[in-house]
Amino acid sequence: MEEQQHSHEEQEVMDWTEHLGELRKRLIWTLIIFVISFGAGFIYVEEIYRFMERDVDFTLNVLSPFEIIWIYIIIATITGIIVTLPFFAFQLWLFIKPGLTSHERKVSLMYIPALFILFLVGLLFGYFVIKDLILQFLLNLGDGLVNEMFTAANYFKFILQITLPFAVFFEVPLIAMFLTSLGIIEPSFMRKTRKYAYLVLVILGTMLSPPDFILQLLVAAPLIILYEIAILMSSVVYKRRVKQLEKLNDE
Repeated sequence: MEEQQHSHEEQEVMDWTEHLGELRKRLIWTLIIFVISFGAGFIYVEEIYRFMERDVDFTLNVLSPFEIIWIYIIIATITGIIVTLPFFAFQLWLFIKPGLTSHERKVSLMYIPALFILFLVGLLFGYFVIKDLILQFLLNLGDGLVNEMFTAANYFKFILQITLPFAVFFEVPLIAMFLTSLGIIEPSFMRKTRKYAYLVLVILGTMLSPPDFILQLLVAAPLIILYEIAILMSSVVYKRRVKQLEKLNDE
């Protein structure tokens, strides 16, 4: 009996070791892709810089040679994240694939392109909508009051601060659908925690925008809408999952 228990414990340790080794391999491949895409961002930094600078109505300055390096790093980082995200999602899918049923594998694989598309949509929304709202507010605030001078490094840090959170927030409905399909969360839980989620989203909206009440509401509103969409999509997946379970029980 003791020998069987000891053998079972050894098997569990081996399984955990194999899982950790597999996870390590997936993370290493993801890191390699990030480094390659980060390097590509460095190579094409001038083209990316010109694209992002084309609609800027003011002169971007550099106060020190080190700021030029920061510009390269920021642009290369954004490039690396965009390119690496779908690969990371695929590696994550490969890691959890053995524990999924055939149906779950097919469904979860469909989430990968959607994850990438929503990330890009969030980036574009943050860049073309929220960034312009906040930037215009700040420029109007200092109009005629101060002599405005913007550094390129700070401008790109500002863009990264605005666009990246929205790229992540746009993933919320998809994440809710995925977790619901796996039975981890239910739409009823999201409804119960709605008021707390709203509070968190409003706080995030105030952190992402200047201290102007109207502007903060404008920033927080898309986040709240995304949460409601997440509840709706979670409900759709939950109803479908319940029907599938009932069908399996009848069989």
